[in-house]
Amino acid sequence: MHDELTREDIKKMQEELDYRRLELMPGLIEEVKRTRAFGDLSENFEYKAAKQAQNKNRSRIRYLEGMIKSATVIDDRSADDEVGLFDRVEIYIPEDDETQIIQVVTTVRCDPRRGLISKESPFGREILGRKVGDSFTVHVNDSYSYKAEIRSITKGEDDGSAPLLQY
Repeated sequence: MHDELTREDIKKMQEELDYRRLELMPGLIEEVKRTRAFGDLSENFEYKAAKQAQNKNRSRIRYLEGMIKSATVIDDRSADDEVGLFDRVEIYIPEDDETQIIQVVTTVRCDPRRGLISKESPFGREILGRKVGDSFTVHVNDSYSYKAEIRSITKGEDDGSAPLLQY
């Protein structure tokens, strides 16, 4: 499986990877050495916490390396009159009589609470390529779907402000 990422996604991942390897890891190694000297490791909470932090950092490094290595670089451009990545889109949901503004982003930068919707989500897949005035149905699962309509599109670009998804 290859993740579709923008050049900015990969740049942000590489920056985090460099930080974790060159700045964070040496400090974590020193903390493990320091806390190991406290004595009996079976009852040494500080040592266990330091090892956990070190292992979490190593796990994130492996994740970032894997994502960068397997990434397929995609272009974030779209036609002027259709929804593309990083465009701000005003959506009307008749069922709730509610209007929302969302931005479609790549999977590694989504945050639905902030209106950053993954292009791989049911909503993201449904909205990409649509135009103002288009109505569509979002199929969330086999038993739930809802209708929505595009009210406006404000063209955007990846300015790097959407942070990488943390786990």
